[in-house]
Amino acid sequence: MKAARARAERRGRRGEGVAAWYLRLKGWRILARRVKTPRGEVDLVARRGRMVAFVEVKWRGSAKELDHAIDEYRLRRVAAAAQAIASRFVRPGDLQRVDVLLLAPGSFPRHIVNAWMP
Repeated sequence: MKAARARAERRGRRGEGVAAWYLRLKGWRILARRVKTPRGEVDLVARRGRMVAFVEVKWRGSAKELDHAIDEYRLRRVAAAAQAIASRFVRPGDLQRVDVLLLAPGSFPRHIVNAWMP
């Protein structure tokens, strides 16, 4: 069981690295990775201009598995964690949102912009 968890952890970290690379290519600056709060974790915090995105990254073994990788419960946790850390990254006049990046081998990243609308 521990070996499977360790493999999942490595895949998750690799996925976050790919997601950070993808966002940088799109003009985003990565402000933080894996920010943990009592409410949950934010995988990436990124900025482009006046927009700050709190990004949930999901890595799956196939593109088909991505269709079920994110749900309302997970999004709610990411949104709560983003709210808890927003004061560290969001400046007056900034906009903020929660995005999701879905990744799988052999497929182009799927970027869901503003995935959480409370």
